[in-house]
Amino acid sequence: MRRALDTLYGAAMVGACLSMIAIASLVFVQVMGRVIDRGLLMLGFGRWGIAVPSLAEIGGFLFVAAATLALAYTLRAAGHVRVTLLLRLAPPVVTRILTVVVLAAALGLAAFATWHIGIRALDAWTTGRVSFGRVRIPLWIPQAVMTTGFAVFCIALADELVAALRGDPSFRAEEMRREIEGAK
Repeated sequence: MRRALDTLYGAAMVGACLSMIAIASLVFVQVMGRVIDRGLLMLGFGRWGIAVPSLAEIGGFLFVAAATLALAYTLRAAGHVRVTLLLRLAPPVVTRILTVVVLAAALGLAAFATWHIGIRALDAWTTGRVSFGRVRIPLWIPQAVMTTGFAVFCIALADELVAALRGDPSFRAEEMRREIEGAK
């Protein structure tokens, strides 16, 4: 089961990375198109007009995909910002209780977000809603990716909640490892 969950989190992270690569590639094409056009104008030729239509909108959709798909992996790697001052001062029993309460609250909020984003994606799919840019993108596609990212995040939160109830969640072990390395 652990391997399946880690594979799921890793696959979502690969999707996030591919989204960032796609953003960089599209921006690169846009910038190079402008550079080539300027060079051609300086040489007295006409523009080629290389451009990525709806770049800002597509980039926004890809950024949302990257951000949401990376949530689960980032949680497991202790990459989310946590304020641990109170946890460092509290006894281990209180720290564990606070961790469980926060993970349960985060799971509830993430499940709520997943549900509502999923409803919006379903609504966009049934009504055929599309984006406003020059390239008409069905809105259910980016909304479905966002729903997937949040759903995987919910699974990761539930995974960490179970780990916290059993002992220490993986993100806490990673934080401890970093503290030890930092002390050296």
